Amino acid sequence: MPGRHIILCINVGSSSCKFALYSVSGGVESIVAEGAADRISTSGGKIKIRDAHGRSLAEAHRELARPQVAVDALFDEFERLKLPRLEAVGHRIVYGGAHHVAPEVVTSALLADLKKLIPFAPLHMPGGIEGIEAVAARHPKLPQVACFDTAFHRGIPERAERFPLPRELWDAGVRRYGFHGISYEYIMQALGADAPPRLIIAHLGNGASMAAVENGRPRDTTMGFTPAGGFMMGTRPGDLDPGVILYLLEQKGYDAAQLGELVNLKSGLLGVSALSADVKTLLDARATNADAALAIEMFCYQIRKAIGALTAALGGMDMLVFTGGIGEHAAAVRAEVCEGLEHLGITIDARRNDSGQDTISAADSRCRVRVVPTDENLMVARHTARLVIPTG
Repeated sequence: MPGRHIILCINVGSSSCKFALYSVSGGVESIVAEGAADRISTSGGKIKIRDAHGRSLAEAHRELARPQVAVDALFDEFERLKLPRLEAVGHRIVYGGAHHVAPEVVTSALLADLKKLIPFAPLHMPGGIEGIEAVAARHPKLPQVACFDTAFHRGIPERAERFPLPRELWDAGVRRYGFHGISYEYIMQALGADAPPRLIIAHLGNGASMAAVENGRPRDTTMGFTPAGGFMMGTRPGDLDPGVILYLLEQKGYDAAQLGELVNLKSGLLGVSALSADVKTLLDARATNADAALAIEMFCYQIRKAIGALTAALGGMDMLVFTGGIGEHAAAVRAEVCEGLEHLGITIDARRNDSGQDTISAADSRCRVRVVPTDENLMVARHTARLVIPTG
């Protein structure tokens, strides 16, 4: 079909490789297929592919020893299903550092630079880099684009970006980077002219953060140097007193690997509840499980506190947007987060909230509260198309 371009968007992590295949024509994107290769580096690897209507196209069991194997397995299935020929691949790369502030076409120089950034995000960067290399090995001439989750936040003022540490650490790159930037960017596009002067976006998923936006520009964010910072999440604690880390090192004999496991895999909702990192599971259990109830209470309380802090940073708030898996689907969390924020002009309409309407604030609420689904894959597709598809 003339004018139709096929773009693959992939998000390679340490345990999964999620993808979405788009057809782009006349500036309009439509899904062709989507899915994932799950359980990378563990037994029982599985590939699932669905069409644009959610119907299963493929389910295959493959041992996926590493991200490259997962990418190859997906390409094998694409070829078997005779999906349209790719013209470009876009990647979500979690960390771009201080210098990669916009999506970039992948070159050998960029790839070399990304490898230098691995020590800043050792849990996330290797998978993303291996995904790029796997595509290049399979299709050497296929254009690739890297989209950085940190890029959205690079405009925040130094007073918000800098930690109160000696300058040599700032110069070495130790600063607040912020994450979920591709999601925030999508939300800003979705709001368009409806975006007010002072906006707070709450991206709530297994990883969760918030961004303060003033007149379309980022002003602060909750996550910091790594995605473990901010408020508590599914398995991450959020911000910790540095003395806790020193205590664990000096008195409890923790090493770096144990600390990494603690702050990335064993804390947050899972750590407090000792049951699950899944909000739906905890909401279902909290009537009879005190630890599950406490985990939900702490989660909502910390989000509520962060909203207050970001409101202070903006000098007020005109709109609060919930997005991400929890933000879009957990009405009980939205209600509990907003309870007690009347002094900030927030009044929730329970009927609207429970039915998942776009606007969940009451008619007389001074601050509008909305639920806006995010689409990071689509944002990556748009950037990729802009950089590699010829115009005119």
